[in-house]
Amino acid sequence: MTPDASSLLDACAFPPPDTHVDLAVSGGPDSLGLLLLALAAGLHVEVHHVDHHARATSGDDARFVEELCRALGVSYVVHEVEVPPGANFEARARAERRRVLPDGALTGHTMDDLVETVLLNMMRGAGVDGLSPMVNDPTKPFRDLRRRDVHSFVEASGYRARHDESNDDLTYRRNRVRHQLLPLMCDVAERDVVPVIARQAAVLYEERSWLEALSVNDVALELTDADCRNLREWPRARLRRWLRLQLFAIDDVNERHPPSAAEVDRAVAVVVGEVVATELSGGRRLARRDQRLTLEDGSTTLTFDG
Repeated sequence: MTPDASSLLDACAFPPPDTHVDLAVSGGPDSLGLLLLALAAGLHVEVHHVDHHARATSGDDARFVEELCRALGVSYVVHEVEVPPGANFEARARAERRRVLPDGALTGHTMDDLVETVLLNMMRGAGVDGLSPMVNDPTKPFRDLRRRDVHSFVEASGYRARHDESNDDLTYRRNRVRHQLLPLMCDVAERDVVPVIARQAAVLYEERSWLEALSVNDVALELTDADCRNLREWPRARLRRWLRLQLFAIDDVNERHPPSAAEVDRAVAVVVGEVVATELSGGRRLARRDQRLTLEDGSTTLTFDG
């Protein structure tokens, strides 16, 4: 049975009617569903389309979005960016989208996207934050919707969404998770594992929120202000969480990454006095002197705001 707008809207996390929202619309079925359902929810929308010029058909996508918005009487902006092909393409493309999209722009990420992200983060090695992405994120109003239901709704609407052929390219790890890993997991479990993993992410988010409330004072404690004699009295889980917050790194596309579990172990060894210093990713060095910590990059001491 094809879902109608009212049944899907019940599961959407849109703001109240008459609210102005910015929508990221690529022209694919997820973002087209986002636009149609936002209008059905009585929102005042402005569409933002990002043309990465990474595919020969990207100009066709932009024209499709422009024509669609004119037909619907919706204002729109096309953002032109350049993302050359090559290594780390997905991260670089994300960074460019974030740069040009308005703060708080809504996207069409579904429950299936949430679960794919959980699995990707798990394979990289993630803590509770990485295993509970998108939960309660106001920019992800489709986080409780299944991708197949959004696609069925769009197909029934009479609009023909664009198809991004890069979503079929198995050289991208997310596509392998989507097209190979998740179907295999469902087969092994003999059930649909997507809602199961999404519920686990929601539980972890609740526990993460509780931990954040408990550690609000810890967050305010900057690395260079901490006394290792006090830190050694903390429960190990509390110390590890504080170190993960302090020792994040920023990559070349301005994405924030927590330290690996091995790096946290080495940092704990510095705090408790097993070693006086350790090397971290990005050429950084964490050291202890007179019960105080410093984080250095080459010859320059870095200051983190906690």
